[in-house]
Amino acid sequence: MITLTQSAQDKIKEVLAEEDPKARLRMYVQGGGCAGFSYGFTIDEEQNEDDFEIPAGSSSVLVDSMSIQYLQGAVVDYKDDLDGARFAITNP
Repeated sequence: MITLTQSAQDKIKEVLAEEDPKARLRMYVQGGGCAGFSYGFTIDEEQNEDDFEIPAGSSSVLVDSMSIQYLQGAVVDYKDDLDGARFAITNP
């Protein structure tokens, strides 16, 4: 499945604290042309019937059924370093 580091879980909790109580982070994969796939994140208040719910500490992350196949075994981390603040995905 997908692993979320403690740093990622903490950031998700922080981001969602400013949103509606029903809001969750949605992670998705989209085609990126010549560069391959790209990853995206958005805030979503609705869970679709075919979504997967990934535990993230006291909250959860939604992933649609198409994206989940490209995220199997991925590790999601949150980094704040000289390159900036961002979610970083390591995908095998």
